[in-house]
Amino acid sequence: MRSGSSRRRLTALGLALLLSGATAAPVQAANELWRLGVFPVVNFAGYTSHFGFRVGPGGGREQHSGLDIAAPLGSPIRSWWRGVVSDVINDGRCGIGLVIRSGDYEHIYCHLGGRVSGGRYLSGRVLLAPGQRVARGQLIGHIGMTGRSTGPHLHWGIRYRGAWLDPVRILQAMVRSRRVAVGGSGR
Repeated sequence: MRSGSSRRRLTALGLALLLSGATAAPVQAANELWRLGVFPVVNFAGYTSHFGFRVGPGGGREQHSGLDIAAPLGSPIRSWWRGVVSDVINDGRCGIGLVIRSGDYEHIYCHLGGRVSGGRYLSGRVLLAPGQRVARGQLIGHIGMTGRSTGPHLHWGIRYRGAWLDPVRILQAMVRSRRVAVGGSGR
């Protein structure tokens, strides 16, 4: 079993290699941890907006710092990785949301259903507050339409040391690592 600090270094190495476009061989060495990630939306209905520049609801070009994943209203949302709730959001853009810190990573979940009260997020049996630990795959909320949203979906963003990452690259690394784990080529 690897220690927490060596796991973090291995995960950071895997991400750095992945984002740099390095060859598959060095990335595969770090991939063992990527297979542990959990796709956050239980009732997946499709992707509605990609990471990067897009035409926003107002018609202008804007940066979109996450991946929008459509699902039926009220569908469960799970934590991508274990971590600690660092912020509960309630604003006009993200709507109701959560930020979970996992080492050097922050994963952001926006447009959640439920409500915020006293700095805590409540949705069904979910009650989360800053400082609370969450497990990988734990139910952390439900699909909503809060904030700047035109339909039920999850806006899922990931930051590494403050820099926004394309969640599709993370999902690709997760899929590759699972293929390698079951004896596939990883491609």
